[in-house]
Amino acid sequence: MGRFWSVLQAQADDLISLVYPRLCLACRRPLLRHEKYLCLLCRYELPETGYHLDAGNRVARHFWGRVRIEAAASLYRFSSGSKVQKLIHALKYENRPEIGDMLGAYYGQQLRDTAPWASARVVVPVPLHPLKEHRRGYNQSARFARGLSQSMGIALRTRALERISFTETQTRKNRQERWENVRSVFRVKDPLSIRGSGILLADDVVTTGSTLEACARALLDAGAGRVMVVTIASASHF
Repeated sequence: MGRFWSVLQAQADDLISLVYPRLCLACRRPLLRHEKYLCLLCRYELPETGYHLDAGNRVARHFWGRVRIEAAASLYRFSSGSKVQKLIHALKYENRPEIGDMLGAYYGQQLRDTAPWASARVVVPVPLHPLKEHRRGYNQSARFARGLSQSMGIALRTRALERISFTETQTRKNRQERWENVRSVFRVKDPLSIRGSGILLADDVVTTGSTLEACARALLDAGAGRVMVVTIASASHF
């Protein structure tokens, strides 16, 4: 009887897929039954950086002399019109928070056995302003952080950092303008929850690094033992 229901369920799933096909989030082609979120071709072709294996990678060097960060890395390279951009867009604007979970879990599997990433004990996402998070329904960086937490087996502190003022969009600002826009908008809500800990600071995309720098400063000033930065993607100039 169990096999009968399994076959019936598979046939029903096939019928649903014909009417409402599940699409790859990167290339928009229909997924095969065993594929989830991304087709195998896109998983192979997405441009991974390998930065977590290189202490002197371009993202890490970007923070040298600006803020005391132990390590920094991104999973993918971001470029305009790319499959990575489509993934990030779906995560942020198409109500697909599960993409953050998936990418966090995937990257966490790589980080958990690699120094210095394996020494992290807490993952903290870059916060959205409460009004913006309410409008979107979730914080995309928090979903990425949740995936990292689950696959690395470390604590998740989604409310350790808070954004205390609503800032203008960063999209069209240069590096100096971005820094002026965010340098005083983050604070640690519960210093005891992060004091002395190795923190994994998680965000979706690093462009100028101003937001991550401001968050890292707030964490270090509140007593974090050390801070490592990890993002889904880094801009093409990295």
